[in-house]
Amino acid sequence: MAKLVLLFETSSGYGLFERTESEEIAAESPEVQASLVDFSRFSKIVHLKSFMPFASAESALENINAVSEGIMHDQLKAFLELHLVKGGKKGGKVQLAVQDDKLGGMISETLSISCVKNKNVLELFRALRLHAPKFIEELKEGDFEKAQLGLGHSYSRSKVKFNVNRADNMIIQSICLLDTLDKDFNTFSMRVKEWYSWHFPELVKIVSENAMYARTVRYIKNKSTLDESKLPGLQEIVLDDTKAREIYDAARSSMGTDISDLDMLNVEKFAIRVCHLAEYRQQLQEYLSKKMGDVAPNLTALIGEHVGARLISHAGSLTNLAKAPASTIQILGAEKALFRALKTRGNTPKYGLIFHSSFIGRASAKNKGRISRYLANKCAVASRIDAFSDVPTRVFGEKLHEQVDARLRFYDSGVLPAKNIDVMRSAISEAGTAKPPAAEGVSGKKRKRKEKKDKKDKKKKADKAEKAEKAKPKKKAKTEKKKDKKK
Repeated sequence: MAKLVLLFETSSGYGLFERTESEEIAAESPEVQASLVDFSRFSKIVHLKSFMPFASAESALENINAVSEGIMHDQLKAFLELHLVKGGKKGGKVQLAVQDDKLGGMISETLSISCVKNKNVLELFRALRLHAPKFIEELKEGDFEKAQLGLGHSYSRSKVKFNVNRADNMIIQSICLLDTLDKDFNTFSMRVKEWYSWHFPELVKIVSENAMYARTVRYIKNKSTLDESKLPGLQEIVLDDTKAREIYDAARSSMGTDISDLDMLNVEKFAIRVCHLAEYRQQLQEYLSKKMGDVAPNLTALIGEHVGARLISHAGSLTNLAKAPASTIQILGAEKALFRALKTRGNTPKYGLIFHSSFIGRASAKNKGRISRYLANKCAVASRIDAFSDVPTRVFGEKLHEQVDARLRFYDSGVLPAKNIDVMRSAISEAGTAKPPAAEGVSGKKRKRKEKKDKKDKKKKADKAEKAEKAKPKKKAKTEKKKDKKK
């Protein structure tokens, strides 16, 4: 019967534990379960064969990353070769118990060790997690827990590590906050208008823009105090001399009620808050534009920062958007309409979030579906360039923008647009990453295959020519012999 050795990965190192006693039939009985919990009884079932500690925290992180991905690290390979492959020749057949199927498959492929994972093995690993520090005498009390905590933190940091300058998560949060701010700002502006209209109802018709209205309320305060001296300041706010004069005239003949100083103070405070909210929204808009320029410059150049940010937010990340096909990007944001159409067997939606792009608005009614499909295709290309290129550049996005414009003109007037391969070649040369593309637009791998095939064909032709040349003297000799015989 093969010996069972358990490979136990800890935060301090790798351990090999050999099973000395086995009880597979009654593994789930209360007596056996109690023996697994009690260390004095469990130490008779399993004993430590060997332990290899990690040299440093960096080494521990490398090994745990490899284990989590089902890859066998070089240290683990050397450890298993030393104790199982070389030692297994002397001690007979060995079965290695593992906790991860991927890692077990990799070990059995590389080292030809039989790996096993079943209920009984998992019960032994559960007990090992409980008693592992007691088997390793070199570890002091609390060392094992500290190592676990440190490795857990470093492993988490490595998994969420990202390039600070290309953080698409910040874009997702910014666009969501911007949408919330728009709703709140509109609600608060309506409240300011309704509140102040009791005192000065004519102002709503003269100043319709929300932020400007709040600034005007903050400046005028009580309409009875508005005089000729305040007109220059009012002109700066409304950006129009005639409108400022109109406000002044309306204030003198207003039908609104008088308002107390305390009520006016509260209206003014609320108007100040709305003004600050408008200023913050402007700052957030600038931040989003800058961030989109850093993270997705080509998508921004093609479709704008707002629509691009909404696409990234809806997809979950720029990488997810880059992985999505053009057909998915086209209806991204219209999932409800799509499933409703599929359920009722109606017409499926032509566009989702990309409807807010200026291209869709400029297209005629019959061409909206065609241009949305074409635009989604270009968005897929732009997002992939942004996600996977090392050097960020706007050149490709600008060229793609020109292509969509040309396609719109083609639909309207019939003027043929430039070929895609020519546009991409010019974009590559402008971006400074010019690599000689294949004459037919063939990829690098295909070109190599073609070159290999051509070489083989040339060799075959050369071999045939050599054989033909060798065969010529033989034929001459045969013909001469025939002539001699006839004579």
